[in-house]
Amino acid sequence: MDKQARDQALKTLSEVYAGARPALHYDTAYELLVAVILSAQCTDERVNKVTAELFKEHSTPEKMLELSQEELEKYIFSCGLYRSKAAHILSASRDIIEKFGGKVPESFADLKSLAGVGQKTANVVSSVWFDKDAIAVDTHVFRVSNRLGLAKANTPLKTEEQLKEAIPKEHWSEAHHWLIWHGRKVCHSQKPDCGNCPLSDCCDYFKANRV
Repeated sequence: MDKQARDQALKTLSEVYAGARPALHYDTAYELLVAVILSAQCTDERVNKVTAELFKEHSTPEKMLELSQEELEKYIFSCGLYRSKAAHILSASRDIIEKFGGKVPESFADLKSLAGVGQKTANVVSSVWFDKDAIAVDTHVFRVSNRLGLAKANTPLKTEEQLKEAIPKEHWSEAHHWLIWHGRKVCHSQKPDCGNCPLSDCCDYFKANRV
């Protein structure tokens, strides 16, 4: 994708998805962290249903640790990978209390030290809660950015690095949400709706696959 096409794509995304925000429901940094951990290989809609119940009584690390692993697994079973997610949430909650004074740490390195928190999750929390410039590459961002041509990479980390080169820093966090919503609404995994896509004129995937 050349500079003209890139600028056009970013301008269109910014207009179509102006004000886009996370679909996950949360009120605190801790609730956001738990919700993002639960969202791995799970829809935000399902996570919101689970956390609506979970956070009624267990919305802080202290209250979360009142649950046993088995009890937490029952709450989050429908999110998938429930055993590892429960273990990660309880371990992260313990570290938040013991190492960080009961508050989700702001430092990127400290965030990544928590169980269940990888590059994507740390970027989401940094961007959404701490208002830092970051691009979190989930499945939507990976798919859409590589189809468009904003990135040409075979891993999320390489995609993140290339997007940081392609997108002005002040728009990193916004662009993350633009790409997610475009993936949800138009650029679907199995059957992208290219006929109704406002980005088709500047999209590498469309140019390569149109008849």
